Amino acid sequence: MPSAHILLVDDDALLRRSLAFNLERSGYQVSTAATAEDALVLARHNPPDLVLLDIGLPGMDGLEALRRFQNDVGVPVIFLTARRRELDEVLGLELGADDYVTKPFDLDVLLARVKAVLRRSRWARRAIAKPTALVVGDLMIDPDAHEVIVAGRRVELPPREFDLLCVLASEAGRVLSVDELLARVWGAEYVGEPQVVYVHIRWLREKIEEDPHRPRRIVTVRGVGYKLQPQEN
Repeated sequence: MPSAHILLVDDDALLRRSLAFNLERSGYQVSTAATAEDALVLARHNPPDLVLLDIGLPGMDGLEALRRFQNDVGVPVIFLTARRRELDEVLGLELGADDYVTKPFDLDVLLARVKAVLRRSRWARRAIAKPTALVVGDLMIDPDAHEVIVAGRRVELPPREFDLLCVLASEAGRVLSVDELLARVWGAEYVGEPQVVYVHIRWLREKIEEDPHRPRRIVTVRGVGYKLQPQEN
């Protein structure tokens, strides 16, 4: 299998050289850019498998660049951020980033996150190659179109929330533990970080539940996990 192509976007020249060197030592093909504008040009000519994207870029910032990568290239993105405020990290994930790593980061941690996102991305491409609509009561998920219909209403979901809903729907009526959801949606590297599931469940409920505070679709089974319950019109 050809090595994955990673596009690294950061205005810190020393970090770009160092990280590119280490990624190449780990077997990846690496392209680099100092600005989001240059990165988007590169990505259109040579689409990467994954983008490592700094939030605090000159010119177009990382959050705007994320939207452009989603719309123009359709590639997974991991944010690299020196900002300590949790709001930036949460906002990036809510907009559809696949992960984030806070600077200064441990190289082994970053490599583990890269592997996890690439693995999920390959799984998603395989799923799209053989799309099968998931229907749970009045909920329909079309992996080919990345589309969710709830009671006749189309719902837009970022990639991670879409993956989480797909896993729940594929096991509708069965309780899935937090660790199982972490392993299947985020990768084994995330087992032991339950807050990741809690946050994404809350976001998902805000989009598909009539009353997110009294959920009827994504049900909490205390001490066990979550299950997706069919609802009918």
